[in-house]
This record gives sequence, structure tokens and C-alpha cells, in this order.
Amino acid sequence: MGRIFISAAHGGIESGRRDAGAVAGNTTEAQEMILLRDLILPEMRSRGFEVFSVPDDLSLKGTISWINSRARQGDISIEIHADAFGNPDVRGSAVFYIANNAERKKQAEMLLLALLRRVPQLPNRGAKPDTATGIGRVAFCRDVSLPSMLMQVGFLTNPDDRFIIQNRRRDLALGIADGLESWSRGGATDPGKNPTYAPINIKINNQLYGEKGILVNDNAYIPIDLVDRLRVDLSNAPNVRRFPYKGVVYVKAIELRDFNVSIAWDSASRTVTLRSILEICPGQIDRIMGHGNSTEVQLMMFLKANNANALNQFPDLPKLYREEASVEGVNYDIAFCQMCVETGFLRFGGDIRPEQNNFAGLGSIGGEAEGATFPSARLGVRAHIQHLKAYASLEPLVQELIDPRFRFVTRGIAPLLQQLSGRWAADLDYGDKIMAALRRLYESAGLI
Repeated sequence: MGRIFISAAHGGIESGRRDAGAVAGNTTEAQEMILLRDLILPEMRSRGFEVFSVPDDLSLKGTISWINSRARQGDISIEIHADAFGNPDVRGSAVFYIANNAERKKQAEMLLLALLRRVPQLPNRGAKPDTATGIGRVAFCRDVSLPSMLMQVGFLTNPDDRFIIQNRRRDLALGIADGLESWSRGGATDPGKNPTYAPINIKINNQLYGEKGILVNDNAYIPIDLVDRLRVDLSNAPNVRRFPYKGVVYVKAIELRDFNVSIAWDSASRTVTLRSILEICPGQIDRIMGHGNSTEVQLMMFLKANNANALNQFPDLPKLYREEASVEGVNYDIAFCQMCVETGFLRFGGDIRPEQNNFAGLGSIGGEAEGATFPSARLGVRAHIQHLKAYASLEPLVQELIDPRFRFVTRGIAPLLQQLSGRWAADLDYGDKIMAALRRLYESAGLI
């Protein structure tokens, strides 16, 4: 039984100012999570655990460094959050774990069920891989050297969740403590100064690789020499942890996902499978102009997997995106994933209402707060496609102009997805969020 590190999300200094996290109902995420954490700590200590509280004034990077500098084999860590969304109806609890880690998924499910046994009024949003988040990775799950998970207790923007967070802190703390106790008691023990790690098989493009990998904290690690053979350059990836063991440097296999290498793990054969020969050319994946790769059914399944009710109001949306984008030569997969990011997989919220048929947050010429409105879903999609083409191409439109802001765009200024960041939206991670959704689409379709 190791030690436990608990971090209350936000509260530190990020980009030169205090990060309050989500803000709703005259409270902040940082404030609520600190109050909750301060109930979990004494509860865990009363059960005989050694628990560390991460200082509240640290940034995310500082939090990770603080934990890593104190970590020992057998320890675990958790960060607690309260989420926010533009649609106040969205609510519930979720736990995020590092992708492709079957053991961590089981532990995440255990943590979540322990919480919901104490507070069954919270909807279960599930245990999810960190690839299912906005930018496709959770730094706390990836960069902390210990087994680590991120728990979203509820949504501050939902009145029911906010009431529970503020008025049932004791029950929440007991539920989280129950889960942490089960996780810690069932986890690894400290092996001493010279730990050993189990070997695993490696397959690359369906061929068994001659060298073994290792399993560290239930994550597959592969030799750095294999990374070089895959022509993956990690020199500009400081967050990718190098792990020396018995004279060989290893890296976490899942980190190669960001370099267009498909990763899969088979627990039965203890084999990590890497695929660099993909159906989609890596050099074309982020180009806005081009052809999509998914089918209409694959788009439908992806949308429904992220919002079961998504197609109730817009059943033909996947078909419309394929048709309208193909006419203008725009990659319909990119356009569709941008729609998913902008609308929260058709949950909407914020200034845009579903009846506006505005799927990309397009503004109006007059600057009205509610944005542009279109008479049908098809015309809303068409305006979205035209606006993308304005950014990505110098070619003229094929169809009659619908986009109200087409003429204000500097034509061809952003042919690549990441170049939309800070232009289409102020968010500098905007392109990365669309790319994360695009990777998830292609993974769900078996294309990467």
C-alpha cells in the first residue's frame, strides 16, 4: 500500500494570473475543489493512509513537477475537478485515465462507482480515456510518473450538480475516499531500490519486433531505438518522459499517437501493437482542402457515441456535411469534427441555439450576440463549408454565397487546421481540439 497524492484542480498561476477554473453560481471550481479536498485528506488519514496535498498555488506544470519529485513506486495520485459547459443541462461525474491502459480503466471504473454509491443522484458519465478530452490528452494522466487519474465530480454550470457539490461535500469526500482506498490497497507495493518491470511483446505493422518492451505502471513502454526507426522525432516533445531501465531508454507507447502512429494493447498476449502504415496520409490529415475518408455511417456512429441524442433534431447532418463539403473541395471530416467541437456534439449551449442552424459559431455582420441564423440545416452547413474554404483556399465558391462573413476573411490564410487557432476562435488550442476530435473519429472508424 503506497502513498496517495491529491490535487485540487486550478487555483495556481497560469499565464501570469490566478486560475479559478470554471466559474458559475457565484463560486469557482478552485474554491469548491479545495473545500472538497480538505474533507478527503482527514478521511484518508483516519483510514491509515499517508496522504499528500498538492499546494494550491502551483500551476499545472508545477503540480506535476511537485508530485514527480516526491513519487515512489507504489504511490498513486488523483486530481479532482468540477466541469463547466455552455448548456446547463449537461451534468454528471466522470473519471479520465491514460488511454490504452486496461488496468487503469478498471481502476477508473472502480473510483467512479465508489463515488456514485455514496451520491447516486449524480449521473454516470463513465470512465473515459484521456484521448476523449478536448485536446486529446490529459497532462495529469500522462505526465505524472505515478498511476494518475482525473476525476470530474460534476458540472458547476448545472444547478443540480452545483447543489450537490456545495451541500453534500461530506458524501462526495467519503465516496472518493472509498475509491482511493480500494485503488491503493489493490495496487502495487514498493519493490525497493531495484524494481523490475515485466517484459512485453511489440508488433509493428503486424510484424513481431525483435526487442521487448516493458510494462511500467500498467503502461506499455517501447525502446527509443524503435521510435527512431519509425522516423518519429521527439526532440521537440519535452513532455514525453524517457525511462532508463537496464541500459535501455524507453518511452511510453501512447505518446506516439500524436505522431500519427496507431497504438493498441492486447492484455491476453501482453502485446503492444504499433501501426505506422495508415490508410490516411499523415502529411494530409490536417489539410482543410481535400477529401474526407469516413463514410456517412461512420460519422453517424461517431456522433452518437459522444451524444446519444445528437441526431434526434438533425438526422441528416452527416450526409449534409459529406455533400456540401465535397462540392467545394473541403475535407468533410475536418468540417464535421469542427462542428462537433463548436456545438459540443450538438449539445449547443452558450450564445447559439439549435434552431439557428449555425454549426460553426459563425458571427453575424451586425455583431449580434447570438450569431448568424440560417433557414435550414443544409444552408447552415453550406455557410460553414464556405467559411472554411475562405480560410483555406483562393479558389472561387462553386455554390451561391451564403456565409455572411466570407468577404471579411483573408483568402487562403489558413490552409492547415492548426492555423485556425486564434483566427476562427480566440482559443489558441482551437486547432488542436479539432485535430483531437478528428483522430478520435478515425480511430473509431478503424482508419488509423
